[in-house]
Amino acid sequence: MRVAICDDDKESCARLRSLIKKQEPECEVACFDTGKHFLETRKHFDILLLDIEMEEMSGIEVARILRINQEKTILIFVTARKEYAAEAFEVEAFSYLLKPVEPEKFCRVFESACREARKTESAGGEKLFFQTKARRFVVQKREILYVESHKRKVEIHTLGENITIYATMKSMEELLGDGFFRCHRGYLVNLAYVAEYETGAILLKNGENVYLAREKYSEFDRAYTKYLQTV
Repeated sequence: MRVAICDDDKESCARLRSLIKKQEPECEVACFDTGKHFLETRKHFDILLLDIEMEEMSGIEVARILRINQEKTILIFVTARKEYAAEAFEVEAFSYLLKPVEPEKFCRVFESACREARKTESAGGEKLFFQTKARRFVVQKREILYVESHKRKVEIHTLGENITIYATMKSMEELLGDGFFRCHRGYLVNLAYVAEYETGAILLKNGENVYLAREKYSEFDRAYTKYLQTV
């Protein structure tokens, strides 16, 4: 479970992190002091605890960007201000907690959020198993950004790391199936991470570019449009 805390108050961040680790010790918790820093990571988090009034960018703005990018992150606003509740639920907030947060109430809300995150994971978090001579890997299919061909090997680019294994692009295409598109003989892209595209290139949400073969452009355009209609 990946949890992010976005709050410019260091004491608040530390307190929330302590409550989370006490309740769910296995959680991976990351803290960010601005919404900009959080968005720049371009990583998926299962749950985001988000303050509203922060420098440079408000928590509501951060949440809107996440939803525009079709991120399914569970949002829990933790703020000292009551008046933003209506806006918070417009961006599908899971809960809205007022500071100072009561530990018992926080634990109840966070427990519910974890249950919801696990349901989402079990519904769309197919796990794939890969092996090299030295390591065995378990990768969430949804965390694969793209696959790149390197002769007899492929490099699997994920949100956390890049993994190189012996495989063909054809076998990876068959394994990954729907939601991925062979945009070039050397690239297989996850449609969920497409930010924009043009003839010759696809820009991903993490800022990377992959090749889009000119002869594949029309087919890719149709496939991506169809994909957007299903999410």
